[in-house]
Amino acid sequence: MSAPKTPNRPTSQLRDDRFRLLEDLAKELTEEIVFPISFAVSLRISQVMSSDRSSMDQIVAEVQKDPLVASKLVQICNSALYSTSGQAVSELSHALGRVGLTTVRSVAMSCAMAQLAKAKESAVFAEQLTSLHVHSVKTAVIARLLAREFTRINPETAMLAGLVHDMGAFYIYSRVIHYPELVERPDTVAYLVAQWHESIGSVLLDALGLPQEVIDAATEVDVPRRALSTPRTLNDIVYLANLFAGGFDEMERLDLPDLMRPEDLDNPRFTVLQEKMDTLCAEALASW
Repeated sequence: MSAPKTPNRPTSQLRDDRFRLLEDLAKELTEEIVFPISFAVSLRISQVMSSDRSSMDQIVAEVQKDPLVASKLVQICNSALYSTSGQAVSELSHALGRVGLTTVRSVAMSCAMAQLAKAKESAVFAEQLTSLHVHSVKTAVIARLLAREFTRINPETAMLAGLVHDMGAFYIYSRVIHYPELVERPDTVAYLVAQWHESIGSVLLDALGLPQEVIDAATEVDVPRRALSTPRTLNDIVYLANLFAGGFDEMERLDLPDLMRPEDLDNPRFTVLQEKMDTLCAEALASW
């Protein structure tokens, strides 16, 4: 038996539904932000790491509270991405020392994204959230590679910035499940996400205590710009990484006039790294 069709709603009513969601989100963002439960560990780790008084032992203790994050960190530490000596590490403290604290944040965030995608209450948007998580991980890995190849920017900072550049989209999906009239219209939700995730994401990243350079790097990465012959800033790196991770699809949802495929996607300076990008992305997705 086929599912009943959703009754048509007047355009004005749909507009009111979207406005109500945005109005509620704006109110939440000016008060105490309610992160999805799956982001609790990421928030605690960020808070501990943001304190100048936190020791490595305190950070290790916080990470150990989530076995998933801890095990992922050890796994990533022993991957080809970080293991240059070939010597396996099994202790969490040693793993944190090898990958660095910025990567700890990235892994915690990635785990939270994956858990949100699998959460029962988010099941209606599971496909979109899973796709978003995959895109975020790819952007992170490619940003790390591009930073190492073309700049002196810290590769781990580039990876974190790439991972969280769509944080606002995750937040919108986590809140929209409370609006049945919008849940029934995934295209409307996709439009809202495309239009508003960046501005909402900036507020969230600040609330998570992320460095300002990371917040700035996630700005306007879905807006086409003049072709980059050489990336110079962290924002340039995230913009390119987003493109090579499939970000042109996001641009197409913005209804931009005269949108054309960015020339950067065909620049030999970047495309020569395509095979390496694919390999690193596949490895990251298998472990993250």
